[in-house]
Amino acid sequence: MVAYKWIVLTNTTLGALLASIDGTIVLISLPVIFKGIGVDPFLPSSFPILLWLLLGYGVVTATLLVTVGRLSDMWGRVRMYNLGFAIFSGGSILLFVEPYGGATGAWALVGFRLIQAVGASFLTANSAALLTDAFPAAERGKAMGINQIAFIGGALVGLVAGGILASIPNLPIGPFVLPTWRLIFLVSVPVGVVGTIWAYARLREISVRSAHQRIDYLGNLTFAAGLTTLLVSVTYGLLPYGGAPTGWGSPWVDGGVLAGFALLALFFLIESRVPDPMFRLGLFKNRAFAAGNLSSFLGSIARGGMMLLLVVWFQGIWLPLHGYSFAETPLWAGVLMMPMIAGFLTAGPVSGWLSDRHGPRLLATTGLAIASLTFFLLALLPLDFQYWQMGILLYVQGCGMGMFAAPNAASVMNSVPPQNRGVASGMLATLQNTGQQLSMALFFTIVILGLASGLGGSVSHSLSAASIGPPDSGILTTLVASNPTGALFGAFLGENPMQSLLLGAAHVPGWVPLPASASATLLAPHFFANAISSAFHSALADAFLFAGSVTALGAVVSAARGERFIYDAPAPAPARPPETTPGGPALEVGPTSRR
Repeated sequence: MVAYKWIVLTNTTLGALLASIDGTIVLISLPVIFKGIGVDPFLPSSFPILLWLLLGYGVVTATLLVTVGRLSDMWGRVRMYNLGFAIFSGGSILLFVEPYGGATGAWALVGFRLIQAVGASFLTANSAALLTDAFPAAERGKAMGINQIAFIGGALVGLVAGGILASIPNLPIGPFVLPTWRLIFLVSVPVGVVGTIWAYARLREISVRSAHQRIDYLGNLTFAAGLTTLLVSVTYGLLPYGGAPTGWGSPWVDGGVLAGFALLALFFLIESRVPDPMFRLGLFKNRAFAAGNLSSFLGSIARGGMMLLLVVWFQGIWLPLHGYSFAETPLWAGVLMMPMIAGFLTAGPVSGWLSDRHGPRLLATTGLAIASLTFFLLALLPLDFQYWQMGILLYVQGCGMGMFAAPNAASVMNSVPPQNRGVASGMLATLQNTGQQLSMALFFTIVILGLASGLGGSVSHSLSAASIGPPDSGILTTLVASNPTGALFGAFLGENPMQSLLLGAAHVPGWVPLPASASATLLAPHFFANAISSAFHSALADAFLFAGSVTALGAVVSAARGERFIYDAPAPAPARPPETTPGGPALEVGPTSRR
């Protein structure tokens, strides 16, 4: 008979892996999805669809995680986790069978992705709590290591899987043809259905519930409204506004950010006054809990946007410069990210096992310090690097983040009473997801502003080198420089933006049709990469320096967590001789155990 703790570990790891993979699988396969449903990604009306497909999943999960964790403490973690698997599978099926096309179909995909995200929030909020319930304190680091690697590493696996699936041609099945974009969503359907059946059949409720407590409706409402308003406003700050390259300065964006912060401030005021708060602010009085959550938040801010910028770097610059067509870049961008996955798989489980024996502080802090160093080294790489240089840095980056994830999660979950593990798990996951969402917006903003300042000169120089003179050079330079967001997303979408620019330029007064040879020069994959390379490289370096600084701050916070703290008993116990855990030093038993 398989021990129940292993059933919990395998099922929650599957759930974390699915939720995380589906958070990123769309990112790298967007060109195929847009093409399959018949939407031009370069039209201004397509940008909101693009942003919601990119970031909507994360916005919903980040908003719901704490609420779901709190409700799970009240109603049962297994019940809520199982429901999440069912909702996630239902959303996956809807994405696969989506019946529409064009803009209507694209918005339907956004809606179904949000349904899927609701299910993912149930899975993510409860995974760590279920593991903490099922495993003894001396084995939680190992269990958390496997689960956290599935959650964080799944984001990288999603990039690779999206690239591989995007490269598969439409599949003929008898008289029917299965489009590639549907295959991208199909991958999670059978696994989700099997996981749902397995969860309902084998998981059982063993958690300590928070009895006789009421739902904090006002806290739930203000938190959901505040975080959603903040994340959506920051996301829309990426779109051009008026003559500015970004939306910062738009009354809707700036007003939304202020309203989001105001609602969150009101939320914290409410939580300090209600008898049964959704957000247990008292948990932050525990140094291990506070430092673990804050360092995780800072690490997520650095990690989320970094992965997306690396994909842009590969797809829009490096691969075209090395002779790859834009149609090939999604697949190879995913493949080139694989060293980071290897790093996660190398360091994550080992660091979890070691943290069970030696405590989390040194491992978690060292992991973030290593990750910080790799960010600074990435900023020094030339734009047209040798891949072995990038591969080594990606592997070390994965090792650093893997070394941090498992000990930190175990430290956070060990520091809370059993009846609060659901909300603690939700709070940790909320800060991770919120950090990733803010990261994408912050990194893109840094790069777009950098492009706006240098793109005109870079493009003008490339056009001059290609013997494109006025008035055409001025028209093309203006079109590119006035929309750095379009240039950035063009690189990201795996299609040659010069084709769209030439079509748009043909309708500008004064445009002189180019000879066929000149058009062929502009449409060569390496031309666009060269045209934006100098401006992009400067902006990219700024983004990596920012990420390195944030991660270094996270390492300092992690070091401040103190000695190991384990809250593993339901009530204070009288003084007694310390017991010895297998394979490690003495472990005190009680609600404030330290090691």
